[in-house]
Amino acid sequence: MHPNPARCPLSWKQCFSRLSSFATLVEIIFLGTSSGVPTRSRNVSSIALRLPQRAEVWLFDCGEGTQHQLLRSDIRSSQIRRIFVTHMHGDHTFGLMGLIASCGMAGAAQPLDIYGPPDLEPYLKASARYSRMDIFSRVRVHAVAPGLVYEDQEFTVTCDKLTHKIPAHGYRVAERDKSGRFQVEAAKALGIPPGPLYGQLKQGKTVTLDDGRQIRGTELCEPPERGRQFVYCTDTVFCDAAVSLAQDADVLVHEATFAHQDAQMAFDRLHSTSTMAAQVALLANVRQLIMTHFSPRYAPGNAITLDDLLAEARAIFPNTLMAHDFLSYAIPRHRADQPEPAPVA
Repeated sequence: MHPNPARCPLSWKQCFSRLSSFATLVEIIFLGTSSGVPTRSRNVSSIALRLPQRAEVWLFDCGEGTQHQLLRSDIRSSQIRRIFVTHMHGDHTFGLMGLIASCGMAGAAQPLDIYGPPDLEPYLKASARYSRMDIFSRVRVHAVAPGLVYEDQEFTVTCDKLTHKIPAHGYRVAERDKSGRFQVEAAKALGIPPGPLYGQLKQGKTVTLDDGRQIRGTELCEPPERGRQFVYCTDTVFCDAAVSLAQDADVLVHEATFAHQDAQMAFDRLHSTSTMAAQVALLANVRQLIMTHFSPRYAPGNAITLDDLLAEARAIFPNTLMAHDFLSYAIPRHRADQPEPAPVA
């Protein structure tokens, strides 16, 4: 709301449209952006995905200290419904048991579904056994393989195998396409009375009016609205699977552990450089690249800093951002009246 409504340049209708748009955003919140170990300013890997019009959050990876990061954000642990784990390295998994335990102590009633490599379930079972925790009455673990991982009426989640030293998977979250908006004023102009007929026309059906006219719903609906696509690729060296998984995505979050100058280390350790991440984004025709999972070697004051990694990536793919802890990025719906997304510090 404008601080002085009398001077607000927007009409009430425009204000309502703006406010409504925030309720329909898919929001990405970075909870950890360092690789290997935490630093004073960056925790290890975890991303939260806030879904529109649901009191529900999905996590992607859960490095040590993720629950502390949640406490510093506006996300409640009770909102977490699903966790998608890319691979079993500790900087992506060591926060799981602490978060699961805290959710249980907080009395979270809803089940928690966790998806990841086949080794994930025995790891959690061993941790639960030796810590005397009963978690499997509310935690369900699903081993993933390339293809469909999860689906509901609004979203699908698929994965593909990346190229790393141990099995690792990238994830793609795809919102299902929405029917085009029904043009109420056009229907009224045709003399169609409000009521059940509107519902049929919204579904694209053809209806017959009392005067014998046949009205096709498709002619009164705007074109279908393409669903939003979010892709998360880490840990991996450059690979074709990442390009395929990220094809035409709205947002690609891709690891950029190393600078281009350190490409040999990236190949040796099967991680990506900033230029590799940018090449994936370019080849996949994504709208926005956000780099994450940075080596602590590029801290301020060193010969190469993260500003250099960002410049390297933007030379290949200009629409690149560098994540930092608690960066929030909103993906709006594909509508003409929707504002462009903007990162929030």
